Amino acid sequence: MKALVSLVSLSAFLLVALPGPLYKYGVVDLGTAFTGFKFGVFAGIAALILLVLQILFKRKTVTLSSTIMALLLSTIAIAIPLSMLNKGKSVPPIHDISTDLVNPPEFVAIAPLRADAPNPVEYAGVEVATQQRAAYPELQTLHYPQSKSELVEATKQVIDHLDWQLVNIDANKGIVEATDTTAWFGFKDDVVVRITDNGSKRLVDIRSKSRVGGSDLGKNAERIHGFIEELDSILAK
Repeated sequence: MKALVSLVSLSAFLLVALPGPLYKYGVVDLGTAFTGFKFGVFAGIAALILLVLQILFKRKTVTLSSTIMALLLSTIAIAIPLSMLNKGKSVPPIHDISTDLVNPPEFVAIAPLRADAPNPVEYAGVEVATQQRAAYPELQTLHYPQSKSELVEATKQVIDHLDWQLVNIDANKGIVEATDTTAWFGFKDDVVVRITDNGSKRLVDIRSKSRVGGSDLGKNAERIHGFIEELDSILAK
């Protein structure tokens, strides 16, 4: 019984932990990866049930270390997918976020890199803008007194600090493009920053869009927030 509990709890953990790297390196497709999550939850629940049965009917085989390990692995296997599910329910099912919803910054150099991506490079339009406005009303065009060249250089520093891949800089047009690759699944999300003159101030807009997936689980909005915080920190020095 002890061996069975350990095996099932370990299997549950692996069904949740491995899909990310397996998808990242092209071993499985995204649908298969998420199916692993589902079976990981089922296996985690099964492991907890088996553990309870072991404690009730096979108490002599129970050890503190094996019990803690089974609880830990099973809890992780159940908690991670459920946490992602709850996150998905708390944010709109969109994957294209911009501080300018009327005239979002356009991808230029990144556009060819997204040629085979399931999510098209074009902005989805009014429906997405309406959902974003309701979920992230704080994301709006930024205003800075620094020159365009200073903001382009600061943006480049932000991209370096955040460990994104710099794709393109057009200092004259005030356009900077980059790609952020997520650690677990290796999802590639693209970012474009647009800096324009507006009298004595500069307007800065940021757009972040996922290449795959219907919902980004709030990741693109979080990425823009992180960019703004880092940019403000650099400019304050």
